Amino acid sequence: MNIQKLQQLFPQAPDLVIRRFEFAGNGTKAALVFLDTLTDKNSICNNVLSSLMQVSFDPNRELPISVGDVKSAQSWNAVENALFIGESALFIQGEKKVYLLNTKGWPQRAIEDPQLETSLKGAHQGFVETAGQNIAMLRRYIPNRELAFKEVTLGVRGKSKAFIVYLEDIASGELLQELEDRIKQIQMDVIVNTGELSEFIEDNPYSPFPQFILTERPDAAASQILQGRFAVIVDRSPSVLIAPGTLTSFLQSVDDYSTRWIAASLIRLMRFLAFFITLFLPATYVAVISYNYEVIPLKLFISIAETRAKVPFPPVMEALMMEVTIEMMREAGIRLPAPMGQTVGIVGGIVIGQAAVQAGIVSNIMVIVVAITAIASFIIPSYDMGTAIRMLRFPMMLMASLFGLTGIMISFMTLMAHLICLESLGTPYFSPIAPFRFADMKDSFIRYPLWKMVKRPKSIRTKQDNRQGGN
Repeated sequence: MNIQKLQQLFPQAPDLVIRRFEFAGNGTKAALVFLDTLTDKNSICNNVLSSLMQVSFDPNRELPISVGDVKSAQSWNAVENALFIGESALFIQGEKKVYLLNTKGWPQRAIEDPQLETSLKGAHQGFVETAGQNIAMLRRYIPNRELAFKEVTLGVRGKSKAFIVYLEDIASGELLQELEDRIKQIQMDVIVNTGELSEFIEDNPYSPFPQFILTERPDAAASQILQGRFAVIVDRSPSVLIAPGTLTSFLQSVDDYSTRWIAASLIRLMRFLAFFITLFLPATYVAVISYNYEVIPLKLFISIAETRAKVPFPPVMEALMMEVTIEMMREAGIRLPAPMGQTVGIVGGIVIGQAAVQAGIVSNIMVIVVAITAIASFIIPSYDMGTAIRMLRFPMMLMASLFGLTGIMISFMTLMAHLICLESLGTPYFSPIAPFRFADMKDSFIRYPLWKMVKRPKSIRTKQDNRQGGN
């Protein structure tokens, strides 16, 4: 009866295996059911079947098998979910419950160096698509009993597991409850990756700025957890979500803490400078050339006028064409294989830039502006933040073409107002600037020496502030 029900539940599953057998001694009939593509066949043969077929079944005793986890279930929904995560279901004649055996063995890749977050002095390990391995890597970095994991089920049609990771004695209970409530409200068919999860739980879905950090590096996630933040591991996704996020946290790197504090501070300041260059340099070029040319020194103005003499397009059109071309080349370089992508990026940039100048489509100064802007955008360590800034360049250029430097100032004030109002999991996004917290400035624009940073960030509202000498 149970086998017939299973065949009705999985009518088109060619990898469904039903292995019938009998217990030794009393001859009790049983059937082991599993999905061949998601299980470890060696574990099933050596640890389950070979052991069960040599003993008599006794309902008052535990099953004599050597697998890590054995559970029981009495509903078909539980059996179905167990089979889809690689477990095996053991049906025994006369028993009303089903034994669920941990025989997981789906295809998975080895731990490798992260692709998007290059490590200079940190660990060369990246998260993988298996939640268990990701949890193990975090435990390696934080071997403490206070490291807590709260499991949450995601998806309506295809269920997957997510784990909220935090330090029980440090992380805010209020933020934990808010994060858990937001995740539980998701009614999506299937959550495939962490990026989809972040879009469902962010505070302002219409903001161009990312509100949660997505990282592929276990050391970066461990560093954020030790500060009092939360990490969300989604099974089947190689990225881990860090919450809450602030603007300054997107311009920081875990390698900053393995570099001398003076050098790390200079690198951070350079990142903030790159932030403003990427955002405002093309717009400033358009504004100065179109409206406010009186601010340009005379000799430079004459040089620019000579280069633009043959250009038939207005500055804003020239800038938009070059910026769109650069973005297309960037995307082409990402999609192509690595050696070919680098070749396309370098050769394409040189050839297109030189040909455009010789054809009189753009000026030399425009090529320089676009090149500096592109280089500055690569300095920003967060891919999501870099994408947001590159996207904001275009409305900045349009405002500059309409109102000159005044349009840039209006755009800047609007952007500041948006950042001040923006929140991430109820935490001010522009902290520690607004609201201003002097104590948190030690690890924002510059990095103080590690022995000076004795407190955790106050914006995260941790249970205990001390991270040196007081825990």
